[in-house]
Amino acid sequence: MSVFDRKRLPPETFKLDVERMRRGWYSDKYFPNIVTLLTQLARHGYRYEGSARALARLGLDAVSVDVGNIEVEMQWFPRRKPFCIVAGIDKALAILKECAGYFDEDGRFVNTFDQMEVDAVHDGFVAPYAGDPSQVTPVLRVRGRYRDFALLETPTLGALTRGSRIATNVYEVLEAARGKAVMFFPARFDAHEVQAADGYAYCIAVEVFNRRNGHQLRAMVSTDAQGGWWEGAGGGTIAHAAIACFLGDTAEMMLAFASVMPPEVPRVALVDFNNDCVGDSLRVMAALFARWMQLTDEGRLEEAQRFKLAAVRPDTGANLRDVSVPPLGDRRLDAGVNARLVFTLREAIDNAWQAWNLPRKWHSRAQKWCRDVRIIVTGGFKPEKIREFEELGVPVDIYGVGSYLLSSCDIHGTNNDYTADVVRVKVDGKWYDMAKAGRAPGVNPALEPVSAAARERAERMAE
Repeated sequence: MSVFDRKRLPPETFKLDVERMRRGWYSDKYFPNIVTLLTQLARHGYRYEGSARALARLGLDAVSVDVGNIEVEMQWFPRRKPFCIVAGIDKALAILKECAGYFDEDGRFVNTFDQMEVDAVHDGFVAPYAGDPSQVTPVLRVRGRYRDFALLETPTLGALTRGSRIATNVYEVLEAARGKAVMFFPARFDAHEVQAADGYAYCIAVEVFNRRNGHQLRAMVSTDAQGGWWEGAGGGTIAHAAIACFLGDTAEMMLAFASVMPPEVPRVALVDFNNDCVGDSLRVMAALFARWMQLTDEGRLEEAQRFKLAAVRPDTGANLRDVSVPPLGDRRLDAGVNARLVFTLREAIDNAWQAWNLPRKWHSRAQKWCRDVRIIVTGGFKPEKIREFEELGVPVDIYGVGSYLLSSCDIHGTNNDYTADVVRVKVDGKWYDMAKAGRAPGVNPALEPVSAAARERAERMAE
């Protein structure tokens, strides 16, 4: 499923805690307080008694304004340089659809979503950075009675901030990787409840990158939950723990894995368990190829495919120097998954077949079998390191990236915060600017009507 098929995710996708969200459980406390204030003012028929200087300059008398039921225009916008890949819109809309409204005197919830004018971009919109806070690009806009949706500012901002932060981080990594695939590996660095939203944000970033750069990268997540919102499935390699169960024998473990697992599961060997990436890669390759060749010779071609090695994955810790890397005395050049290790590994993989004492008829097939083995690198990869690898031409096929994709500060030193501002109020049936100093209503032609009231407005304007 493409995130650009123009279909929004339905509210039930998000499994929202609707009852508590409607009562402000997830809202910064000043929002329940303002809802209580406005509700009580409306109940007692309060009318504005102050001095509205902004409106007075326009010659308007605000004395009769029903503050408790005041209608406002609020806009949500991101602040990230140089742009932001927007994600979390559908979740924010689901929050509004399910939770905008009020409790009547009998304690029953009255949903007012379709009475409000709600416009939004689609997930995947690329929002430019506004250096001037008065010239922002709103990605979500609501016009309606403020007390009906005031409680929802906190959770909607949270949905947009996290989703867009991850999507934009992923996009930056994809750019650094110059079109090579990036596996999404941050599941272990955060609570499991966020996996579905995070995986969806990653998928959005991949599709935006493909659309803007003419690539056809496939989204690759590590858990089924991460693919839950877009019909994806988790995939991966082998855990170090599995090798430990085979007493540190990576080749034996891979033989067992290849024998048992369905053929569609890629055979990817984790090769740093013994801090000998080249040696363990060669041992795994020799064992799997021997079995592959035997079954092929016997005509058991379908079974032989079980022993086709897809890739190897070095994951050497940043404090270790792999035995195949001659020391230079510089930790950055010696330790971890560094460029020298990958160059050495690629050469060893490509030439492994020459040591197998094969019949001549097998030489070309063995050579291809070896050269088809890809290299997946993991362990501390961020845009800077990936960019350096690409500039050096390091023979990496896939980057696995984890904790960086959750980071709150990007490579430009800015965060991915969102802001929601009231920018207009409705007085005597007309809208007037009412933003705090330094802010103003933004314009975004990509906003599309979502609620019934917004669609009706759009239809009237089109007539």
